[in-house]
Amino acid sequence: MENSGEPPASGELASGLGAVLERLVALIRSLNTAHPISRTSSGTLATLERDGACRLTALAAREGVTQPAMTQLIGRLEDAGLVRRDADPSDGRVVRVSITDAGKAVMATRRAERAERLGALLARLSTEHRQLLAAALPALGVLADTREDAPVPAQNGAHVA
Repeated sequence: MENSGEPPASGELASGLGAVLERLVALIRSLNTAHPISRTSSGTLATLERDGACRLTALAAREGVTQPAMTQLIGRLEDAGLVRRDADPSDGRVVRVSITDAGKAVMATRRAERAERLGALLARLSTEHRQLLAAALPALGVLADTREDAPVPAQNGAHVA
């Protein structure tokens, strides 16, 4: 993608961004610490921390695993004190899962250690590249928070279809 001042076509941007993000995900995964929780556990805790308590079935769907697999994972996380299960206030037959303070602490430690390792890599980049990455953070944040079936927030906070 050459920089002519014009934004690239959506298809070209999607192709290039997708390829770079795949490599970045691999890099971020390699920076994870040796903390004794799996990527699936970490991803589930991150979802609960970001989105709040949710039904176990919805959590399984969100994380792309089967409900029985999520039930087993939540059992292990609950045994470790990282999540808790409660009855849904609107329907006592339904289980809602939430992250505990201990789970939040594990996530904070993992993020801090990963940030330290990533910071060392960023320090090796040129000032110009670090500035470009910093400038891209708002757009990447909006993209990361976008779901396929939801409107995309506009730059001013309004939503666009």
